Amino acid sequence: MPLRQGFAIRANLFAVLDLASRREREEDGVAYKDLREFIARLEKAGELKRISAEVDPVLEITEIAHRVTRAGGPALLFERPKGSRHPVLINMLGSEKRINLALEVDRLEEVSDRIRSFIDVQVPQGILDKLKMLPKLAELGAFFPKKVKSGPCKEVIRREGFSLSEFPILQCWPGDAGRFITWPLVITRNPETQKRNAGVYRMQVFDERTTGMHWQTQKHGAEHFRRARAADPQGRIEVAVAIGADPVTCLAGILPIPPDLDEMMFAGFLRREPVEMVPCETCSLEVPANAEIVLEGYVNLSEMRTEGPFGDHTGFYSLEGEYPVFHVTCITHRRDPVYLTTIVGPPPQEDFYMGHAVERIFLPVMKMQYPEIADIAMPAEGIFHNLMIVAIRKSYPGHARKIMSAIWSLGQAMFTKVVVVVDHDVDVHNFREVVWKALCAIDPERDVQFVLGPVDTLDHAARRQDFGSKMGIDATRKWPGEGFDRPWPGEIVMDAATKQRVDALWKKLGLG
Repeated sequence: MPLRQGFAIRANLFAVLDLASRREREEDGVAYKDLREFIARLEKAGELKRISAEVDPVLEITEIAHRVTRAGGPALLFERPKGSRHPVLINMLGSEKRINLALEVDRLEEVSDRIRSFIDVQVPQGILDKLKMLPKLAELGAFFPKKVKSGPCKEVIRREGFSLSEFPILQCWPGDAGRFITWPLVITRNPETQKRNAGVYRMQVFDERTTGMHWQTQKHGAEHFRRARAADPQGRIEVAVAIGADPVTCLAGILPIPPDLDEMMFAGFLRREPVEMVPCETCSLEVPANAEIVLEGYVNLSEMRTEGPFGDHTGFYSLEGEYPVFHVTCITHRRDPVYLTTIVGPPPQEDFYMGHAVERIFLPVMKMQYPEIADIAMPAEGIFHNLMIVAIRKSYPGHARKIMSAIWSLGQAMFTKVVVVVDHDVDVHNFREVVWKALCAIDPERDVQFVLGPVDTLDHAARRQDFGSKMGIDATRKWPGEGFDRPWPGEIVMDAATKQRVDALWKKLGLG
């Protein structure tokens, strides 16, 4: 076959597959267009409660949302927040059911299975193998962000005469330093590669046009800030902030994806439809076209200001510190925008359900790197970075310690303060079983190890900010190769025949 003809056939195959992929998405139903469409879906499913009474964004909304979340209640839409004409949406993803609705799946494993199907691809050996890969390549190509000229976020454009005080920004807890924007999608570019990053960082409102920018040391936004400052200490870095887009795009900012992978592309993959991006008015960045509110501006590389304290997801106040300052140069928004927010504090809060989704969705990625991992769990009380329980299929002496080191080398997992490794037959989601079997499996002096390294900025117990110790516990069965020369006892389990006989007798026993 002539080379040119082969390229033409391959191009036609891509076109056909791309069309098939789009038709399949259309038949399955398109992704949520924006936040309002998702609000309507929540309301239809009985997962949203409208609050018509006037409620104060200072403390009162937090207390109401806190009670509702702990009771397993719905998302809340406050229609008359005190001091603002813009409604407040909170607890949007505060249950597994609403997470599934956002991702348009019946269970989170559907998302993880889909990710696995993309990453578990062997090197093609022949033309048939290459042809089998084409549908996946075509599907991926359909999810890259789509640049559009305008969008709903441009319905109102305000370069002058605007104030952040117009929005119902919450003060969540009594000891907070003020009001904080808690669910902003903060968009920057790597000054060296020009690759985009979108992350969620809290923003303390200082005045009508300036906020803090809580770029923690290990976050990608902080790395962009450092690289730009190294090149020009007196310069500035462009920043755009989107508040309230479709639910998956909102979620994309907290996903632990590699720094060179565009969050907007990954959001398109999750929602099976590309995220539409529109150029900003006063800077060269792009933002989701369906956002409710967009703040455009810049950060001076030489300017720092005291930010905090803030009632954080640890259940304690994170202390004040010096952070960059964001200057707002323009606000664009939809007519009558909805202000999306969330609260963090004593667990569990809404962020627990988002963290659980991340845990389930990205488990296949971890398993791909370390196939001996059977399952992981991060209890709500462990606030994501304090405790991870890992079940492994142990194959050699020291295997548990290898997995501890592996976890501490994985992106945001490096912050994990305590890693407990158990055998594959332990149900890591049954914490009673974990505590029982782990404590029965360890000799503390032998099985606990300590390491020094980076810790979460919010870890107030660390010896110094961003640096401290971590602990690994090998709670697996011990082998002779690990210096254990005694027999390991069997677990007490009733035999099946006796269970069957008692099952047959049960009704006669009158025990209920």
